[in-house]
Amino acid sequence: MDLLRAFRTFVRVADEGSFAQAARSLDNDPAVVTRLVAELEDHLGVRLVHRTTRRMTITPIGEEFLVQARQIVADVDDACAMADVAARETRGHLRVLAPPAFASHQLAKHLPRFRRQYPLVTIEIATRGGVEAVDESFDVTLLHTRHALTGNFVARRLARTEAVLCASPAYLNRRGRPEHPHDLRLHDTLLPPISELQRGVVFEPLDPAAGEPLRMVPKQPVLATVHIDTNLASVLHGLGVAGLPSFVIEDALNKGQLERVLPAWRLFSYTVWAATPTRKHLPARTRVFLEFLIQSFGGEDRDPWLTGTAAPA
Repeated sequence: MDLLRAFRTFVRVADEGSFAQAARSLDNDPAVVTRLVAELEDHLGVRLVHRTTRRMTITPIGEEFLVQARQIVADVDDACAMADVAARETRGHLRVLAPPAFASHQLAKHLPRFRRQYPLVTIEIATRGGVEAVDESFDVTLLHTRHALTGNFVARRLARTEAVLCASPAYLNRRGRPEHPHDLRLHDTLLPPISELQRGVVFEPLDPAAGEPLRMVPKQPVLATVHIDTNLASVLHGLGVAGLPSFVIEDALNKGQLERVLPAWRLFSYTVWAATPTRKHLPARTRVFLEFLIQSFGGEDRDPWLTGTAAPA
């Protein structure tokens, strides 16, 4: 039995003074209205309405019940209205999980613009190294992967980011600029201690006429760390050649602090995703944040940080 519907029907019968009038007001069949009130009486075990062939009246117990039923219906309507406003109004607290490098090099520079557009939204950002899965305790999880995402969540593509070889101009002036992947054997390199890389790095020429892809096993790196910002700081200070995500080195490339190494060869790429737990109704603050991210980074399968198409901060 739908108690709330029965409450609403009884209140309307009392307000209209007849079953027929209540049925017209509710756009229902009179038989449905009569049945709902009768089921409510059976459920309560009391008579709420006294019926005769000529008129109907509310019983004394019905009058007492009507006061409470009217309040319950009003409270439910108020709660629904409040939820509707909250769903449409862009305000509240947003919890975001993001990889540290993406948070510091990309997300942070765009947050002032988001703040100007949505001043009633506050943001809490948690950073963990190597975010590999969606965390349902957060409103939005940002992550970058080389493989397709699977799981019980909704993911929106933000962009693609290339792994880019780079070095400081001072280092390259001192050691020379590699012209072929084989030249890297003569250079100091910075690599994360990942077993996949120890088995070799695949270089793919952007121009098919330049030859086939080739796999190179890197020599012992002068620095091995999974901490992206340590690699970035080291390569900026001239330690050697590093492969870093384009979203990390965008500013350094634009300022001339770093140069691309072997720009005619491609390594691998990651897809950057913004994911939310599977929910039918997302708060307005989550919806607008997702759309803001897509607008900022393009939402397409291309690298905006190498083509200069990312939205300005």
